[in-house]
Amino acid sequence: MRKHLVTVAIVLTVVAIFVVALMLGAAHGDQGGTDAAAGAAIESSGYRPWFELPFRIPGGEVESGLFAMQAALGGIVLGFVVGKLHERRKGKRA
Repeated sequence: MRKHLVTVAIVLTVVAIFVVALMLGAAHGDQGGTDAAAGAAIESSGYRPWFELPFRIPGGEVESGLFAMQAALGGIVLGFVVGKLHERRKGKRA
């Protein structure tokens, strides 16, 4: 019973942190991402690239596809590791 109360308390704490963070962020009205902020800071500093790429990178579809592929590979590796640990624990019990 005590374990369940601790779990519920942790979940409620995490939810409260997210709600407070969203409320504080909404109060300032600044919901821009860090990528945009970094790009703006770099452009305003007068930075010039060292070289130009010999080809143009296609639009956002390729970027989204690469991100999805990275997430899928991470999920596969995580699932493999969790499965191995589960089987190892099951083998020790037997």
